[in-house]
Amino acid sequence: MREFPTPSFLASSLENSFNLKEHLQEFLNCDSQTLESNLETKQKEIIELGHKDFNWEEVSTFYREKVGELYLFELGAWHLSSYDYINDTLRLIADFAKGRVLDFGGGIGTHALGAALCPQVEQVVYCDINPINRDFVQYRAEQLGLSQKISCYVELPALETFDTILCFDVLEHLPDPSQQLLQFYQALTDEGKIILNWYFFKGFDREFPFHLDDPKTVDEFFHTLQSNFLEVFTPYFITSRCYKKQHQNEIAIAKS
Repeated sequence: MREFPTPSFLASSLENSFNLKEHLQEFLNCDSQTLESNLETKQKEIIELGHKDFNWEEVSTFYREKVGELYLFELGAWHLSSYDYINDTLRLIADFAKGRVLDFGGGIGTHALGAALCPQVEQVVYCDINPINRDFVQYRAEQLGLSQKISCYVELPALETFDTILCFDVLEHLPDPSQQLLQFYQALTDEGKIILNWYFFKGFDREFPFHLDDPKTVDEFFHTLQSNFLEVFTPYFITSRCYKKQHQNEIAIAKS
């Protein structure tokens, strides 16, 4: 498969995922051997934790309090092992991100950092309920000289609007992803773009116990998505998609 062109402002960063291993090692105060071991083993631990402690009634508590540092290792291992996919999501961001950007459920901050490097982006609002993730992303932003461009929040700021919204690997972790889409619709400017992906599947071996897969809820999600957003073509062979708002007059025309 061919490699797509990389914008010059991202080129050096894509080679090492924005110094991800170095940042993890320094932030967690561990040596390289310990880090490599944890990246390999902690994914299994978070799956076991999910089977043991996850339930939809306490989903916020699970991600805010129970996963702890495990999520840094799980997300770190995923990003490092999915190099080509992650880099294409960053190219997608570089194509469309501008103005004020929201990175909702931003995890270890890869996409927030990528957006902040885009010259057409003025500010990035990173949002994640896990306090360790937020501290890590603040640390990474400082190390990369981006702390003035990235602000960290626990929740989506009320009544604020954004020219670009990013939401990667989050919607399947929410009990009501349709409601989240409607909140995004309200927060997105009229000409804005939203970049999403989702994975409503618990895995063939139940390796994703914290993923939503209820058929009725998933059907409602796709109905909400297709009723409120129009997909924008992108050339990348990835599951992430870019959308723009459907305005009321467009919806009326589509129904007529």
